[in-house]
Amino acid sequence: MDPARRGRIATSLVFLMFGAALGVWTARIPAVKENLGLTDGRLSIALLAFAAGCITGMALIGRLTDRFGSSRVLVPAALLEGVLLIPPALAGGLVELGVALFVFGAVHGTLNIAMNANAAEVERAHRRPIMASFHALYSIGGFFGAIVGSLFAHAGLSVATTLISVGLVAVALAAVASRWVLRSSPAAAAMTDSDDRSSAGRRSLLIFFGVVVLCTLVGEGAAADWSAVYLRDELGTSEGFAAYGYAAFAIMMTAGRLVGDRVAGRFGSVTLIRASGLIAAVGLGAGLLIDHPLAGVAGFGLLGLGVSCVAPQFFSAAAAVDPSRAGRALSTVVSIGYVGFLLGPIAIGAAATAVGLPTALWIPVALAVFVALSAGTIRTVRRADALSGERPAAAA
Repeated sequence: MDPARRGRIATSLVFLMFGAALGVWTARIPAVKENLGLTDGRLSIALLAFAAGCITGMALIGRLTDRFGSSRVLVPAALLEGVLLIPPALAGGLVELGVALFVFGAVHGTLNIAMNANAAEVERAHRRPIMASFHALYSIGGFFGAIVGSLFAHAGLSVATTLISVGLVAVALAAVASRWVLRSSPAAAAMTDSDDRSSAGRRSLLIFFGVVVLCTLVGEGAAADWSAVYLRDELGTSEGFAAYGYAAFAIMMTAGRLVGDRVAGRFGSVTLIRASGLIAAVGLGAGLLIDHPLAGVAGFGLLGLGVSCVAPQFFSAAAAVDPSRAGRALSTVVSIGYVGFLLGPIAIGAAATAVGLPTALWIPVALAVFVALSAGTIRTVRRADALSGERPAAAA
C-alpha cells in the first residue's frame, strides 16, 4: 500500500478517535455533575475550563506544527487525547475537574490543529479533495462515542469505567495510526521568519476564512443547544420528539460530509460552498416560517446538510495558502471559528430573551446567507495548485 493511502487511513483513525473521545465525555457530563454535586453554574465553570484549554491549544500549537511537521505533533497529541480523557472521571471536586478539563482541552485543541494540517498534506498527496471525508469520520466518531457513553450509563457502569475503557481504546487507535501516519515533508515542515510583503494579505485572508467558519459554527451550536428547546417550547412537541431536531441535524451533516468531496471535485469548492450556504438558509428559514414540528425537524436537518462541508473546505483552503505555514494558518482559522461554536448559542439565547427564540433563530439563517455570498473568496487559493503540492497562487 502506498504511503498516501496508509496516511489517509491513519489520519481517518485519528479523526474518528477525536470525535469519539468528545462524544463519550459529553454523554457522561450529567453523571459527573451528579457525582460531584455540582450546580448548573459550577458545572459551567468546569466546561468553560475545557473551552479555554481548547482555545489555548489551538492558538499556540500552529508554529510548532510548522516547525516540526504535523505528524510529529499529531502522534503524541493523539496518544495524550486518550490518556487525558481519564482524569476528569477521577476528579474529586470542581477545582480538580476544572484543571483536568483544561489540560484535556489543551490537548484536544492541539490535536485539532495537527490532524487538520496532516489531513491537508494527505489531501495534497492524493491530488483531489478528501478533507470532508475526514470530518465525516469525526461526526461518526462523535455519534459512536455518545452511544457508547449512553450504553455504559444504562448498564449502571461508573464514569471512571466508561472513560478508562474508551481512553484505552483511543490510545490503541492512536498507536495504530502512528505507524502509518503520513510523515511531513521537509517543505511542509519548514518554517521561515523572513519578511514577506504578502504576509499581511495572507493574514487578512485567513482571518476572513475564520469568520466564515465562525458563521457556520454558530449554526452548529444553535442546533446543538436550541433545536430541542424550540421544538418543545415553541412548537409544543414532546421531549422525545424534540430530540429529533438535533438528530436530523447530525445525520444530515454526516451525510453531507460523506458526499462533499465528490461534489467539490466535480463542481468546485466555490459552487459547493455557495450551494451549502443557500441550503442552510432556505432550509432553516422555511422551517421557521412554516411553524410546524415536522418542518422544524426538516429545517434543522437542512441546516446540518448546508453547514456540513463549509468548514472542511475552508480548512483545506487555509492550509493551501502557504503549505509551509499550514499549522499557523489553521490555528488562525480554527480558533476564530471555534468562538462561534462557544458564543453563538449564548448570543442566540440573549436575542431570544429580547425578541423570542423563533426570531433569534433567524441569526444562523442570516449568517448562512453571508457564507453563500463569501464563497468566491476561496478562489484566492488555487485548489488545483494546492492539491498538486505546488505553492498556491492568486486566482486570475
